[in-house]
Amino acid sequence: MKKLILIVCAFALVVLLGGGEELLAQCPMCRATAESNLANGGTEGRGLNNGIMYMLGMPYLLIGTIAFLWWRNRNKMEEA
Repeated sequence: MKKLILIVCAFALVVLLGGGEELLAQCPMCRATAESNLANGGTEGRGLNNGIMYMLGMPYLLIGTIAFLWWRNRNKMEEA
């Protein structure tokens, strides 16, 4: 069972991090503005993509931290 959970988590990590440029999509209006800015030599588009990826990762980090703490405390209670 633990191997299955590890495999699923590893697969999810690879899918989320290895998706490439397709994962960096925004709404059409924001995307058009960011692309025109990048085409004209600006850097605001890169910052917009980084902000979106940051907001995407925070819920997973929060849930993962809570799950780890719950798992660790459960194991401590079973040992006692």
